[in-house]
Amino acid sequence: MLLLSPIAAAFAGAAFIIGLRLTVFPFLNPMNWYWRALLLGMAALLSWRYMAWRFTETLAPLDWTADALFSWGFAMLEALTVLSSTIAFFILSRVKERTAEADQHSEWWQPGEAPRVDVFITTYNEPSEVLERTIIGATEIRYPRLRIFILDDGARNWVRQLCELHEIGYLARSGKEHAKAGNINHALRARARDPAPPAFVAVLDADFVPHADFVERTLALFHEPSVALVQTPQHFFNPDPIQHNLRISTAYPDEQRHFFDNVEPARDAWGIAICCGTSSVMRVQAVEQIGWIPTQSVTEDFLLTLKLAESGWQTVYLNEPLTEGLAPEGLKEYITQRGRWCLGLMQIVRNSYNPFGMHGLGLIHRIGIIDSLLYWLSTFPFRLASLIIPLLYWWCGITIVNASLVEIIRYYVPYYLMVLVSLNWLSKGLFVPLLNDTAQLIAAWPITQAAALGLLTGGAHKFSVTAKGGDRAKVVVQWTLMRPFLLLLALTIGGLIVPLNSDFVFNTSATAGDGTAIVMFWTVYNILVLLVAVVVCIEQPRYDRPQRQIPEPITLVIQGEKHRGWLLNLGRGGARISGPSGLSAGAAGKLNLPGISGVDAHVAATTRDGYRLKFSPTPEQRAKIIKKLHTESAMPGADRGNILQMIRELARALTS
Repeated sequence: MLLLSPIAAAFAGAAFIIGLRLTVFPFLNPMNWYWRALLLGMAALLSWRYMAWRFTETLAPLDWTADALFSWGFAMLEALTVLSSTIAFFILSRVKERTAEADQHSEWWQPGEAPRVDVFITTYNEPSEVLERTIIGATEIRYPRLRIFILDDGARNWVRQLCELHEIGYLARSGKEHAKAGNINHALRARARDPAPPAFVAVLDADFVPHADFVERTLALFHEPSVALVQTPQHFFNPDPIQHNLRISTAYPDEQRHFFDNVEPARDAWGIAICCGTSSVMRVQAVEQIGWIPTQSVTEDFLLTLKLAESGWQTVYLNEPLTEGLAPEGLKEYITQRGRWCLGLMQIVRNSYNPFGMHGLGLIHRIGIIDSLLYWLSTFPFRLASLIIPLLYWWCGITIVNASLVEIIRYYVPYYLMVLVSLNWLSKGLFVPLLNDTAQLIAAWPITQAAALGLLTGGAHKFSVTAKGGDRAKVVVQWTLMRPFLLLLALTIGGLIVPLNSDFVFNTSATAGDGTAIVMFWTVYNILVLLVAVVVCIEQPRYDRPQRQIPEPITLVIQGEKHRGWLLNLGRGGARISGPSGLSAGAAGKLNLPGISGVDAHVAATTRDGYRLKFSPTPEQRAKIIKKLHTESAMPGADRGNILQMIRELARALTS
């Protein structure tokens, strides 16, 4: 009889889960609720099995010692993350897709007249190239009774002139009270006084370009009279800072894909879909009934969802790529945006909808609020604690987890693997540990601060509008953001080296047993996360290259001679062409693109497989280029993870 070593036997649970992933998971349909509930339920059970072991076997005896304080404190934070993930698994156990419903109820108003729809484009300080792109997209929307308005909170004369040029409406107000919510409310009240007021209003941020079918697809879901708001996903035509700075945008989707592709359809199945502001359409009657857009939170969209629900109205979600926008291009803007989301949720919980308070929301909406609250309160503090805890061991001799390697393999590894493979099974591989942890770490401290500020202090809180556009053509090192990561990296590497080679600090090897090996593995992983975080803080140059690019044949005519090639990358002011060599920099001529001909262009530089062009399109040609790039019914960017390609691109970024 073959006897396995204790370590080999401990791997049985992990081996079983890997076997399930390879042999069973590929045949299961993630759209079926029973498979989702079964696998996510297994993940939840293994999570709490792990936590039961943590509290009964691995903690220091309760006392006023450093070991006890830190081990129990970290375990409680860990339990909070497990509680958060358990509620998230419960919500993710169902999913709803409404494409067939939208198909079935297209033009539900017939034989009557189509309802009037306004498109509100909100703007404050965005530059003209950002705003014009959205205006051009909006004018391409297919719908018979449509009016477009720019809501200019900056009261800029050039914006008024731009509206006149494109023959759309312009609305500005004298004050700026309540920021975006106040801007929309001013426009809603003004349009309600019109002799022909809209029945529905679509809201777009200044940097979100609608596809031509945006209104007709969303309006179909208003066939049900109780529907007050239809939210659609936010897709991005540029990579976010983490994708871009690591150069992995073709293999790793943007950080919001999990929410819009998985969380929102699941919340919709439970009747708790969230309004996310832009890319939504609302029924004016419903918003007027609740007193217009609420202004008690910097995330007025989430608060609007809850107020509508309290009054008996539904928010639903149509998971189709109907708009595409500009992701935060800089790391500071990326962090600012997420800090504002966190602050807004805390304001809602503190001032309006405490999940345990007295108000008119039902149980499932309260669970949805708890889910959001725990996400912000546990995920990011836990990421910070995970970096600090090994340092306490190496530098201070504080033991946080007192366990053997066999026990870690038996309890932690199955829990971790089951959560990872289940989430990747239902999300097209969006969960990559190193990258997900880095994304959380980048904004962890500002978000933790925002959570404390929003929960513990009342009154109005200042926030910054996410900056859009600007010159991004140079490498920028974000030293302010990088320094804490460099310090933690130095301390973490030092923690591995110094205790092993000197008596300068506490000698951990005599007290920890297997704990040293466990913390050493933990430390090596933290070093990798910190290295990636440091690389992310080096912002790479950005160029006008939207992600949705389809190779197309082109012709460049220079002095009557035709040079044929393939369009590899197109922007509003330039293109990359694959084609015959022989053209020299500076050569000028006319570029003929599919559907756009006679664009003045010159060769800016040669490449290994062709050349780069710079061109000067006329206003009409520029509008056609923008339409070509942003208004077609397709999704920009990657929608699933490709781990092998990701590793290649990440290795290239770390070594270049």
